[in-house]
Amino acid sequence: MNALVNLRPRQKLIVIGNGMVGHHCVEQLIERSAVDRYEIHVFGEERQRAYDRVHLSEYFGGSCAETLALGDAQLYGLHGVTLHLSQPVLEIDRQAREVVTATGRHGYDVLVLATGSFPFVPPIPGCEGNARLVYRTLDDLDAIRAAACGARRGVVVGGGLLGLEAANALKSLGLEAHVVEFASRLMPVQLDVDGGAALRARIEALGVGVHTSRATQNVEAGETHRYRMNFDGGEFLETDLIVFSAGIRPQDTLGRACGLEIAARGGIVIDPHCRSSDPAVYAIGECASWNGSVFGLVAPGYSMARNVACELAGEAPVAFSGADMSTKLKLLGVDVGSIGDAHAITPGAKSYRFIDEANASYRRLVVDASGKQVLGAVLVGDNSYYDTLLQYAQNGIALPADPSTLILPLSDGAPVLGADALPDTAMICSCQNVSKGAICSAIDGGCGDLSALKSQTKACTGCGGCAALLKQVFEHELIARGVSVDKSLCEHFAYTRAELYALARVEGIASFEDMLARHGRGAVGCDVCKPTVGNILASCWNQPIMDPSLVPLQDTNDTFMANMQKNGTYSVVPRIPGGEITPDKLIAIGVVAKKYDLYTKITGGQRIDLFGAQLHELPEIWSELIEAGFETGHAYGKSTRTVKSCVGSTWCRYGVQDSVAMALRIEDRYKGLRSPHKLKFAVSGCTRECAEAQSKDIGVIATEKGWNLYVCGNGGMRPRHAELFATDLDDEQLIRYIDRVLMFYIRTADKLQRTSVWRESLEGGLEFLKQVVLEDSLALGAELEAQMQRVVDHYECEWANALKDPEKLKRFRTFVNDKRADPGVQFVKERGQRRPAQAGDVVTLIPVMEEVL
Repeated sequence: MNALVNLRPRQKLIVIGNGMVGHHCVEQLIERSAVDRYEIHVFGEERQRAYDRVHLSEYFGGSCAETLALGDAQLYGLHGVTLHLSQPVLEIDRQAREVVTATGRHGYDVLVLATGSFPFVPPIPGCEGNARLVYRTLDDLDAIRAAACGARRGVVVGGGLLGLEAANALKSLGLEAHVVEFASRLMPVQLDVDGGAALRARIEALGVGVHTSRATQNVEAGETHRYRMNFDGGEFLETDLIVFSAGIRPQDTLGRACGLEIAARGGIVIDPHCRSSDPAVYAIGECASWNGSVFGLVAPGYSMARNVACELAGEAPVAFSGADMSTKLKLLGVDVGSIGDAHAITPGAKSYRFIDEANASYRRLVVDASGKQVLGAVLVGDNSYYDTLLQYAQNGIALPADPSTLILPLSDGAPVLGADALPDTAMICSCQNVSKGAICSAIDGGCGDLSALKSQTKACTGCGGCAALLKQVFEHELIARGVSVDKSLCEHFAYTRAELYALARVEGIASFEDMLARHGRGAVGCDVCKPTVGNILASCWNQPIMDPSLVPLQDTNDTFMANMQKNGTYSVVPRIPGGEITPDKLIAIGVVAKKYDLYTKITGGQRIDLFGAQLHELPEIWSELIEAGFETGHAYGKSTRTVKSCVGSTWCRYGVQDSVAMALRIEDRYKGLRSPHKLKFAVSGCTRECAEAQSKDIGVIATEKGWNLYVCGNGGMRPRHAELFATDLDDEQLIRYIDRVLMFYIRTADKLQRTSVWRESLEGGLEFLKQVVLEDSLALGAELEAQMQRVVDHYECEWANALKDPEKLKRFRTFVNDKRADPGVQFVKERGQRRPAQAGDVVTLIPVMEEVL
């Protein structure tokens, strides 16, 4: 029977659109073996294959198209799916069942439209060139990056989700950023008036200008900047570039042109099975309109894609019945959450509100007329309440006697919704449609590892916002089945990182071999425990990582004290404390870069990176840099990286404290500190926050009375706003509290755990940490300070140490039996500097001598 099925001619299936939803549809078709039924062709108009638009802003933070790509480049080809990139479909001929591209006509039996949406740009006179940029694709972001060259100020028109993301992108490019919004508040769709006010306060505190209730009449040439935006009422704002993020419109052009039914507000009309008015044509994602609604989130699009894939694969069709538009976001480092009926429009709805104007935090809980069911919620400033409130809303869980406790500060006794209270229908991962029941089934089927659970169920492989809840449910279900949750570091150590740290401190253990002999099992260790124990020993005793006994514990970057780049070369990052540098040192860096032909780049942490150094060149380069007065910048280690600062009261007319002097003091004190993960600091001289201290692990902001201390923030893949920890501190109090916070973190954090994740995992949260550090509730204060002082007293520049030791220098050879450079590393010139050669570049390859190989 199977042989007969396989002999049937395959039908032709065409998917138009290779965005997130179109890609997910193809993935689901492959997973359901629909490739046996269909010859699948995918047409995408962009140059790149499908990439993650949810994390688009990371493109400005160093991510490339390949990093953001969804799935492996070979995925389609391995399963017989043909991907046509840079081939937009120009026309659909429904009578002939063909699509028309620039390369010809392509027949189909089934057509899936996943064309997404396009940015809406209001028809404003004078908008052209850099005054008409949009924020939607990687090409759009490249255009914004190009426009930012030489620019000082950028404006985003639109204060919604994407608008604030775009404003963050402008900030990351070094521009003064402004947001112009037609409505009276930011994010008017998701937030109420008070929520919008709280968000505005936080956004403005980050140095972003916010202009609400503004309608742009026209754009003309500016006087101090490239353009002038003229508003109603005679006001204006000058800028060098304008990015429009004023909403999206369904990309339904192909559907309109071929006569498919279009909704009144745009979008291809679909039935519950995502069919259009033509039974052979499906529409999914933002180009589709269901019951008059277009869904602008990825989760509903994924749901449509799964439903279509099920039907095409011959499985029982699942009807699409709408989508939950609840969202949990981090915008410019600020937590924002919106659940269900956030505006309380349901008849009889009642609201509870918690407003913290001092910290610009706001929470609103909307319940039904009976006061027994959650209808919606608004969160600004702290999304730790989101998962609990979402489960109450989605699953009709009975409210506590006093519903307000759900949004009051956790220290006030708010009930925490445990995993046992969730029904099997509770949606844990909305992106991939994974319920608690599906997780339980996977566990019952033998899945006893969190990584395997994610792989099997696809939970937490979308936006990643469900990670904490997924882990909670997973561990609870294991315990409920009588399975002990193993928190061992690895097969060699039945301890957590924190427990191993305590053992090293108490017993004075100073080597991996000693740790393994006393508390481990096996003879050699592994790639998990070696670097973890190496990190612990470095944090405890501050021994040089290049000592022979410690070298085998390090990864590549620590082994060679430099970050390896994708072409096999290394980066050199000298420390520039607080961003302050003398002309002589600037010249020295320039001389070294020119001598070794290194690519140079000023980082967001106020340092200068030198890229392209080959292994054998590292000692020579560092010899010259150290002679010029530089130290290692520890850019390769899980350690203190940078202390960013503004110019402070020395130069700035707004500065109230000498932020540069404090940044220098902090960086000098903690520059040798090794920790579970990298540490970034910043010091701002006033509340204008030019150093962006509230996005750092340790942030310091000057006040008229001293310093405000913020802790446990970070940017990157999982941004988190730092929390205000203590106010109006003098210099000595500030240093003392930073000592205690960092050492308590080093003692208790898990392996490779950022301060932000550590803080979220602390039982008792921020209040507990305040008690430990500020009130010395555990009587550890003096011990933590002494421990930090020992690290400070034993600081030694790791590169200076290595340069004194001929044995250590032997490591810096590309070939063990030859001193020559790696002949396989090739460069080309771009924008006046060299970069690694890539496919398509014309280079001359140097033959490799046989004795080297």
